[in-house]
Amino acid sequence: MEVLHPRCAGLDVHKQTVVACARLAAAGGEVVREVRTFGTTTASLLELAEWLTENGCTHGAMEATGVYWRPVWHILAEGGFVLVLANAAHVRNVPGRKTDVSDAAWLAAELLAHGLVRASFVPGPATQALRALLRTRKQLVREKAAHTQRLRKTLEDANIKLDAVLANLSGTSGRAMLEALTAGETDPAKLAVLAHPRLAATPERLREALRGRVTPQHRFFLLRLHLDQIDSLDAAIGRIDREVDAGLAPFRAAAELLASIPGIGPLAAQVILAEIGPDMGRFPTAGHLLSWAGSCPRNDESAGKRRSDRLRKGAPWLKTTLVQCAWAASRKKASYLQAQFHRLRGRRGPKEAVCAVAASILTAAYHMLKDGTPYQDLGPDHFERRAKQAQARRLLRRLADLGYAVEITPAAA
Repeated sequence: MEVLHPRCAGLDVHKQTVVACARLAAAGGEVVREVRTFGTTTASLLELAEWLTENGCTHGAMEATGVYWRPVWHILAEGGFVLVLANAAHVRNVPGRKTDVSDAAWLAAELLAHGLVRASFVPGPATQALRALLRTRKQLVREKAAHTQRLRKTLEDANIKLDAVLANLSGTSGRAMLEALTAGETDPAKLAVLAHPRLAATPERLREALRGRVTPQHRFFLLRLHLDQIDSLDAAIGRIDREVDAGLAPFRAAAELLASIPGIGPLAAQVILAEIGPDMGRFPTAGHLLSWAGSCPRNDESAGKRRSDRLRKGAPWLKTTLVQCAWAASRKKASYLQAQFHRLRGRRGPKEAVCAVAASILTAAYHMLKDGTPYQDLGPDHFERRAKQAQARRLLRRLADLGYAVEITPAAA
């Protein structure tokens, strides 16, 4: 098998150690392997980079093991090495030979040297920083939603049906009533007066919903605790938003471009950019990006039979955002994405239809970022204009089913 990288290294990364195997091709064709174990402190990783440089290694491969690979990647990338991050499931060693040294040798001698490692997508430092901030923001939003659910549970335990008459417990009316409850006010009439004048619920219905049993004392404590947690998370989310806005300068034009796609708002545009980056040169075609994101059916065929067409796992942070944007785009009136959703929903169901819309959104984002072109909607009648003959045949069959015999002739140009 052809050797593409005569001097390379395989790294088996752990929390406290890095086992490095350097594959060195000598002048006579002989291959020498040198194995050393380094620590994961900064000084030890700098020593690893120096050792690889002394041996003339130009390429290195490592598995994506949790978060432990990141500091190794950062330090070796600064040293000018060409690094390959491999999916651990794709480079599994031969069964029965499972040691740290054999893993490093397998990566270097058998895979990387012959170009058999498929590199994972690792964005640049600015994109990684934006990704870390926005992923943390999403986790905080999830924690806030969890505390809101616990708040509802505490109110239900006290038989206060406030969420049955208010669409948003965190709104002006809901927050005023909850603050009064935690302060010890239990009179339904006094609590109902705190509602906003434009609230849809009648005062009688509010008083009935607020008539509960907040005692014993631990319920007041839990309400206050959850409200404080929600306030703290809101403050943390605001700090992240300000930090993202301060570092958004390299991505601002691309984010504004993506925000023109139906269903994508400013925050969703930032999340998409943080996950795929602004440079589409990493993906040869839009199909490669869809495959990486897990937005296309998997290839699972045996004996000529298609066993499964479920979506691959792909990039979960990106896929969830795309599906949310697709649901919003399916409600955009007189748009191509809404027409695509309704066209597929009838025969494939809403879930598969919305996944197809998400794939269309990502395809449009790929071409917009690659060519710098604005979004151009194809229109709600795109599918009819694309296949006029098929549309005419469908309508004729429909009229025949209704009992009419119709002959059609083309209109004059």
